[in-house]
Amino acid sequence: FFRLKDDDSGDHDQNEENNTQKDGEKEKNDREKPQTTTKRKAVVPGPAEHPLQYNYTFWYSRRTPGRPTSSQSYEQNIKQIGTFASVEQFWRFYSHMVRPGDLTGHSDFHLFKEGIKPMWEDDANKNGGKWIIRLRKGLASRCWENLILAMLGEQFMVGEEICGAVVSVRFQEDIISIWNKTASDQATTARIRDTLRRVLNLPPNTIMEYKTHTDSIK
Repeated sequence: FFRLKDDDSGDHDQNEENNTQKDGEKEKNDREKPQTTTKRKAVVPGPAEHPLQYNYTFWYSRRTPGRPTSSQSYEQNIKQIGTFASVEQFWRFYSHMVRPGDLTGHSDFHLFKEGIKPMWEDDANKNGGKWIIRLRKGLASRCWENLILAMLGEQFMVGEEICGAVVSVRFQEDIISIWNKTASDQATTARIRDTLRRVLNLPPNTIMEYKTHTDSIK
């Protein structure tokens, strides 16, 4: 991953000027089209890029603390940043994003497989749960980067069980979590826990909590 961080052929820059005009025209045409006909283009790895096993989507949410959140208002509040299919596309997004440790207030970054919303009620999540680790202030940026690189690099070795990861910035502490599909599969949740300890280099006495989404909804 790090070897490819700055590996940018620059091909997309050469055509940038020509594309600006085309993009302007395309935007105008898109505005004039009825909304129902606009179809989102599939995200695919570019030429010579290193494809990931799955496509992933970054999301961001921020809310006012103390205000009760219904699942409907939560869904309206969560913003999609973008989807990527390769290591290079990931770095293009990530290098322009604020690090969790620099976020303010009650903010969250979510990184989930494309097609899975970062919500308990999503079909991929509803029978699952998450490992939660509470961090003292100052550790979130490093832990989040280690966690998502391990997830994108398929280090958890649990087949299709991983759904996504979340970092939650709060006033007193920060929280990171990794979500999986099947809360009842204890062998899988144990393997995720052990991998999490390793990739985050957690001290042996770190408290890790597993919570099912059913409990979270209750």
